[in-house]
Amino acid sequence: MTTNDDDPFRWVCLRSHMSRQPINEAALVLTAMGIDNYVEMEAGEWCLFIRQGHRHAAIDQLERYRVENMPPRVRVPRIIIFDSGWAGILGYLLVIWSVPALASWGMLGAGWQNAGIMQAGLVGEGEWWRAVTALTLHASFAHLVANSLFGAVFGLMAGRYLGSGFAWLLILLAGVFGNLLNAWARPDEFRSLGASTATFAAVGLISAFVWRRGYFRGRGLRRGLAPVFAGIALLVFTGLGGGNTDIFAHIAGFSCGAVLGYLAAGFDIRRLGHSGQYLSGAAAMLLLLIAWSWAT
Repeated sequence: MTTNDDDPFRWVCLRSHMSRQPINEAALVLTAMGIDNYVEMEAGEWCLFIRQGHRHAAIDQLERYRVENMPPRVRVPRIIIFDSGWAGILGYLLVIWSVPALASWGMLGAGWQNAGIMQAGLVGEGEWWRAVTALTLHASFAHLVANSLFGAVFGLMAGRYLGSGFAWLLILLAGVFGNLLNAWARPDEFRSLGASTATFAAVGLISAFVWRRGYFRGRGLRRGLAPVFAGIALLVFTGLGGGNTDIFAHIAGFSCGAVLGYLAAGFDIRRLGHSGQYLSGAAAMLLLLIAWSWAT
């Protein structure tokens, strides 16, 4: 004899919810699969009623629907830290502080600053080294201290993600390309100096690198683009103000750094190994020495 509880035609509440939306969604799924159902308020909650005999089939269909509509799992790459970044910072500070020190000791000769400053017309005439040497020159002690601070902060992050040697080689190259672009866009008499072009190159480098590597992937569009937004914000708030600010140089450095960072993110930096990092750092130093040898 079949009891009332075992009656396959008896209406039972399969699931309930305070909100009607999830219950209506489940009802649509069951209706599409041909399972009789209706929605009704009961004891202060919305209930999905089905026939007792359809319980197992309804549960199975709703579970299939849940699995099929789960958001895909996004694989976030493992963040690789190559070193502390301090080796690159020490090298950077050594370079920009050694130039005024050597000049004060009379080791760079007379007119050393004019020989190394970036002058657009002379760069256009073939004095390419000025795009390099100008990165090591500063107009005042305050200028030198400011670039030391900002360069250390941004360079430290770049060194951690790309390795100190490789990061600073890219920062230097991006700074040089930024100066060349600045010289091309300026009148012949335009002059500039300072490491800030390379400093903002470091900002662009790390922003594009982290974004392309996908370290914020799978956290929504805004979170995914966070490195790009952060880099642009730093450029705007720290690089586009002040009466003596070379705005175009900062934008050019940032843009060149972003291009190199994007390209570097497609390369497995682990293949460089320790020797490759040392060689990259040595190449950066060699480029500076060659540029200054041409200038003096």
